[in-house]
Amino acid sequence: MTRVFAYCRVSTADQTTDNQILEIEAAGFRIEPQRVVADTVSGSVPAAERRGFAKLMVKLEGGDVLVVTKLDRLGRSAMDVRATIEYLAGLGVRVHCLALGSMDLTSSTGKMTMGVLNAVAEFERDLLIERTQAGLKRAKAQGKKLGRPRSVDEAEQAAILAKRALGVSLGKLASEYGISRSAVQRIEKRSSNVAA
Repeated sequence: MTRVFAYCRVSTADQTTDNQILEIEAAGFRIEPQRVVADTVSGSVPAAERRGFAKLMVKLEGGDVLVVTKLDRLGRSAMDVRATIEYLAGLGVRVHCLALGSMDLTSSTGKMTMGVLNAVAEFERDLLIERTQAGLKRAKAQGKKLGRPRSVDEAEQAAILAKRALGVSLGKLASEYGISRSAVQRIEKRSSNVAA
């Protein structure tokens, strides 16, 4: 007999998985309460690092069915979702996603759909990288300084270097200027690189 499990995830403790369970039942899946696994964890956490999902993985066996309402319940990115589905398929577990018409993602059609979704995700990622690089290049051409602004101005840096030359400690300077000891060391390093 095929066992059916549901995996439900919400991001915060003030949310509930009740709607996901109702949606799964409305789609015709009858799931025993002990086979409903719920996680309260951010979607940015990979599936393998989620406590509830890890417990679920121990329970699943070949021939079982796992039902989720949406793909993002299974992972933080298209790559994470794909790896999770491939792992489950390797166990012989079928994965149904209600948002994709209750499609079995481990079937031929499901694999094709996942391939298309992964291609789109990769395309979006490449576009984002291209736009970011173009924006940085444009900002640099306009003379904008990139990166984190310095915590102390040039006059303060000169004063820090002078005090260091007189033997004032890193800790005392860091405290006086409200910066970290490593920031003082970076100022010294930049100064010695310019002098070299």
